[in-house]
Amino acid sequence: MSLRFKVVIPARFGSTRLPGKPLRLIAGKPMIAHVCERAQEANADDIIVATDDERIAETVIAQGIKAVMTNLNHQSGTERIAEVAQLCGWAVGDIIVNLQGDEPLIPPAYIRDVAATLANQQHAGIATLATPVTEIEEIFNPNAVKVVVNKLGYALYFSRAAIPWNRDGFALSNKLSSANMPTLRHIGLYAYTVGFLQRYCQWQPSVLETVESLEQLRILWHGEAIAVTTVDHAPPAGVDTEDDLMRVERVFAGKH
Repeated sequence: MSLRFKVVIPARFGSTRLPGKPLRLIAGKPMIAHVCERAQEANADDIIVATDDERIAETVIAQGIKAVMTNLNHQSGTERIAEVAQLCGWAVGDIIVNLQGDEPLIPPAYIRDVAATLANQQHAGIATLATPVTEIEEIFNPNAVKVVVNKLGYALYFSRAAIPWNRDGFALSNKLSSANMPTLRHIGLYAYTVGFLQRYCQWQPSVLETVESLEQLRILWHGEAIAVTTVDHAPPAGVDTEDDLMRVERVFAGKH
């Protein structure tokens, strides 16, 4: 049976650090157009940009991509995607990949990987990715979210702290975790079933989520499983600042 999934790309015009971010040009095209191309390269069955701004909608429609205008008051991209699923009348078992609108360098293979992870198991309504940490500084960097998984490949916990804590290694020499229990960094690419999104939107934020400032802890708090697949490398960083925009521009310039 072939892998079938949809991609929804939340894209807001307002950005404190980079106003109008989705429409900023990279290699002569709006950033959101590059992100849509990554979804096309992943062979998604359907691609929709979820936005609250007519300028973004007009831009992607001109590129031949569907756009859905969503509510201005969503607290997260997950809620915006749930609204799209409802408006489109998608079935509860349909798989949706949440692709951020500021990730023009995301490997298309990772989009398929996260969708396949969800499709190939029976216990979770959501899947995500992780990658081994190779630098000790990253383990202790609170901006690098770590995840611990069980033997079946489901998340036990996410944290900004160093988990799992290598008691002897860290205490004696600050070495990386042993090879049979590597530290994993979470990659914020998600696939959901529509049914999961319907449940998620009924939940209130949890204490853990508030303390760690990690939305995915709401899911574990409410007793749901998160399937995790490990990939070899973290994808290139997304675009949050003018410096990021210049970095990505240089990458695209090097491809031509």
